[in-house]
Amino acid sequence: MRYDYDIRSIDPEEWAEVKQLRLDALRDPDAHLAFLETYEEAVARTDAFWQDRAVGSGAGSTAARQFIAEASDGVWAGSVTVLIEEAGTKDWAGLAVERRQGHVVGVYVRPEHRGNGLIKALFEAGVGWARERGAERVRLLVHEDNARAQGAYRKAGFVPSGVTVPFVKDGAQNELEFVLEWRP
Repeated sequence: MRYDYDIRSIDPEEWAEVKQLRLDALRDPDAHLAFLETYEEAVARTDAFWQDRAVGSGAGSTAARQFIAEASDGVWAGSVTVLIEEAGTKDWAGLAVERRQGHVVGVYVRPEHRGNGLIKALFEAGVGWARERGAERVRLLVHEDNARAQGAYRKAGFVPSGVTVPFVKDGAQNELEFVLEWRP
């Protein structure tokens, strides 16, 4: 089946849909490599948590923005969230943020919607939003063993920066930083 997609920011009132997409993502076979929480942790969170998350990354937020791909049948086919990291701060891993940048998290596309360029369209929306906010680049972290995700990120224009950080769930494993940079 061929789909047309509406790529857009979530609305804060769509918190229940945000929750459901996240729960679905956490059931993916590669979720243990791609997400820092488990399905069990996420499903136990209160509605207030999901409402706050939707407000914090919904239309109107300047610190983060979640973009979804809504298929013509109304299904949320995928999502990308971009956080703005400010120069002079430290990121979640304790590394210095040298310039204003976007940090992509929560990347997910439903299996039946993969392989058709949707991930690239989601990234274009997220990167465009970060650029509008003055970001000088966008980055993401991907587990060293998540070859499928690395391939998708490369197709979307991201390249390895050479930076690695220990995987939060297991310090013996690493995550690789991929970046998309442009001239100011």
